[in-house]
Amino acid sequence: MGRGDLTNAEWERLRPLLPEGGRRGGRWNDHRKTIDGVLCRARTGLPWRDLPERFGSWITVYKRHRRWSADGTWQMLLTAIQ
Repeated sequence: MGRGDLTNAEWERLRPLLPEGGRRGGRWNDHRKTIDGVLCRARTGLPWRDLPERFGSWITVYKRHRRWSADGTWQMLLTAIQ
């Protein structure tokens, strides 16, 4: 776990609210790694392509972030934890 990553307690609050794995064929990248990657980028301002590999493929993190922004997942998560 890196500085700024979700704690286990934070993850347990978010996990039940997240969409289930994709149905497009491949396995979804771990949601926790994805959220940690998005938080890292928000905190540091790194370009997407420069995200550390521990978050998985930068393009996966980027696409998930865009999908969750468009479908309201981020808004729902923020509402739930406030």
